[in-house]
Amino acid sequence: MASVPSSLLTTAGLIGGYSVARATGNRQLGGAVLAACGAAAFASWRRSAGLPAAAALSAVYTGAFGLSHPLAKRLGAWPSVLAVTAATGAAAHVVADRRRGRA
Repeated sequence: MASVPSSLLTTAGLIGGYSVARATGNRQLGGAVLAACGAAAFASWRRSAGLPAAAALSAVYTGAFGLSHPLAKRLGAWPSVLAVTAATGAAAHVVADRRRGRA
């Protein structure tokens, strides 16, 4: 079975986590989705790009989550989530997913 691209995992974590939190009113449940997808992405990054890249991409993922909150005050909630998701997915693709395709 082919593994899931990490850019898809980060997208699922950021958009899915926000969607779950918003739909259920339970921020902890949304955080659990965010954390589970982040853990899966970290494992993928570590396999494909190594530990330093995995740590850096984890910082990007976590930072994107944090940045989405103040950004939402300027752009709105959904545009903010989509913007940080696009940036995080692009970083994951460039740093880890393209390498995986060459291996």
